[in-house]
Amino acid sequence: MLTKKRKFSGHTPTWCPGCGDWAIGGAIKEALANQDLDPSSVGVVFGIGCSGNMNDFLNAYAYHALHGRAIPTAVGLKLANHSMPTLVIAGDGDTYGEGGNHFFHACRGNHDLTIIVHDNGVYGLTTGQVAPTALKGTVSKSTPTGIIERSVSPLAFAISQGATFVAQSFAGDIPHMKEMIELGMRHKGLSLVNVLQPCVTFNRVNTYQYYLKKGYRLEAGYDPTSYSGALVKAIEMDEEKFPLGVIYQTKSTPYHEQVPAYQQGKPLAQIPRVSTLHDLIEEFR
Repeated sequence: MLTKKRKFSGHTPTWCPGCGDWAIGGAIKEALANQDLDPSSVGVVFGIGCSGNMNDFLNAYAYHALHGRAIPTAVGLKLANHSMPTLVIAGDGDTYGEGGNHFFHACRGNHDLTIIVHDNGVYGLTTGQVAPTALKGTVSKSTPTGIIERSVSPLAFAISQGATFVAQSFAGDIPHMKEMIELGMRHKGLSLVNVLQPCVTFNRVNTYQYYLKKGYRLEAGYDPTSYSGALVKAIEMDEEKFPLGVIYQTKSTPYHEQVPAYQQGKPLAQIPRVSTLHDLIEEFR
């Protein structure tokens, strides 16, 4: 496993000591290695921010997108080559803030992506302004008297808008993160793995101790196929209770399998391209 994991290692990370990104990066490498994948066979699109810096630290067929644009870039990658496992690795601000519109449409389209979100409640790379998942009243550089808006509910949003696999994990538990990532990658359709990730430098509220106290594994017998039950679990986060595990999972045909151009079975990247525009021009004369 160690040798397999090393092939996914890039440059030495430069994250703050103790940052949850270290553990998330390790869990991702373990999940990829455990599936006997190669760096050239996995597509990974990164957002902007501390999580996006993993673009330099993870060896894969990777692309660094613009802020909030990781998801549509990954959609394009998946549509071009639907045989390639495709990940999105981004922060909560990137996914639920700047890229919220793209997240919404990716869910409703059930695109076959695995979106791994570093949810730390702040914009760490720009020194700690509040992100959409920050709790109402959170004090930061951008909200010195406390944030007025209520926090977004990412799990409930994903479930209600069409995501077919929604899970949550904690950066203090690498084996659990690895398991959730692998399950998400094996699922056909839009998979969200929201990772509760302490920012040790700028978020002094949502610490490791905070999540150890308020997070809990889903009880034995929990049914992730229940839509209404999943929503009840998802909105518990509004009251600072954090369920960990597969919150929701259902079967639904992913987007690319419904596109007419794919009916011949081959990915678009493997279909011979038109060598001349002459035939196309003649067709429309």
